[in-house]
Amino acid sequence: MTEVPGLDQAGLTRWLEREHPELAAGPLTATLIPGGRSNLTYRVDGARVPLVVRRPPLGHVLSSAHDMGREHRVISALRDSSVPVPGAVDVVDDTAADEVTGTVFFVMEHVAGTVLSRPELNAGWTPDGLRALSLHLAEVLADLHTLDPASVGLTGFGRPDGYLERQLRTWRRQYDASRSRELPALDRLQDHLGDRLPEQNPRAAVVHGDYRLDNVIVAAPPATPRVAAVIDWEMATLGDPLVDLGMLAMYWEIAGLTGGDGPAVSAVVPGAGYPGLDELVDAYAARARITTPDLSWYRAFATYKLAVILEGIHFRFRAGETVGAGFDAIGDLVLPLAEDGLARIATRRS
Repeated sequence: MTEVPGLDQAGLTRWLEREHPELAAGPLTATLIPGGRSNLTYRVDGARVPLVVRRPPLGHVLSSAHDMGREHRVISALRDSSVPVPGAVDVVDDTAADEVTGTVFFVMEHVAGTVLSRPELNAGWTPDGLRALSLHLAEVLADLHTLDPASVGLTGFGRPDGYLERQLRTWRRQYDASRSRELPALDRLQDHLGDRLPEQNPRAAVVHGDYRLDNVIVAAPPATPRVAAVIDWEMATLGDPLVDLGMLAMYWEIAGLTGGDGPAVSAVVPGAGYPGLDELVDAYAARARITTPDLSWYRAFATYKLAVILEGIHFRFRAGETVGAGFDAIGDLVLPLAEDGLARIATRRS
């Protein structure tokens, strides 16, 4: 077997044969799925069905981040809901045994389809299809946010009261743990977010935490693509749903921060068929049965959160703890994000 970083294929084969013999069919081979900047994701072949394994990054794992158990719990809970997710197989704390990853990891079923992460991938669908997909993306998010957490066994999954204050404290800690250079603009954004905190949203919901086009798997014919599965639930909790909408909005227009190059590459480009952000937000509001919200604070928080995540990845890159290409440019996006966040929060309506 060709070695893959962060995962022992022979160990995974033994584990599957022992714990899930109904899925075992012989030696397993794992391939690192490129594109992820945080947790490591592997496609696994050789079982009775294709599988996916997720594990934390190789080093500099921030406290409360990269929570494999959280991902497994939420996709298990949502399996029979209106929100499409992969089928969950298992979650394992392999820290002591060190048989497969030496970390907590989880296994899920592979979902066939495409992750639209780059403009060239739009060629598989028609412009009308991409527009319809975009509106479906917004509607799936609204379905998540109108779902009763108790109805799917997620009571106690998080604490909605004080959610935004805790989010700011959490990301402040993550930022402090990743400091390796002076970033005064990001420091100012952090302060302004705290000074202009919105009132608590009474509409608590299951929050994905990183909802965007390239965190869903797209499938179906070219003219009618649909969201086949929402993935990457490591930051899910119960909280203010507008955090998700602000994150989706920020990613919808992220290519404008750097001209669409490097780590800000996005499939959402002019002329491909994607609707404007206003139409996307209106589709969400109509599905969720709310008035169109003011997202300025939430857009600013989204840029802050992404900047802190990227600064953590930059920290790992400098320590030689990243796997794959493209990490050398990650740190260059932090300052444009901070400046964009400062401009967004300055427009917040009182």
